[in-house]
Amino acid sequence: QVQLQESGPGLVAPSQTLTLTCTVSGGSVATSTYHWHWFRQPPRKGLEWMGIIAHSGDTGYHPPLKNRTSLFRDPSKNQFILHLNAVNLEDTAVYYCATETPGVPGDFVSWGQGTQVTVSS
Repeated sequence: QVQLQESGPGLVAPSQTLTLTCTVSGGSVATSTYHWHWFRQPPRKGLEWMGIIAHSGDTGYHPPLKNRTSLFRDPSKNQFILHLNAVNLEDTAVYYCATETPGVPGDFVSWGQGTQVTVSS
């Protein structure tokens, strides 16, 4: 089972681009048979799915975030990465990466511990 660790800037200014990385251990982001996801949880709200990099490499995004979000893998660092453009105060949240078993929707086998992101000027 893979282990995941998120990392990011902690604080980002409005209108800037947020970049978060999820470092993978115990498996390969390039070859492991998982789907790779990002979620977030804003203060006093539920968990929100943001997007997926499928095992095939295809990507999918939560429609409200689609125009601002991109996901990709960096096999050289064994990481998968989230870019969120033009952040605003509502993007303040704890961000999580997770792996899902292909063919078993909702079977999230590994989660990172989460990283806090605060959008503030």
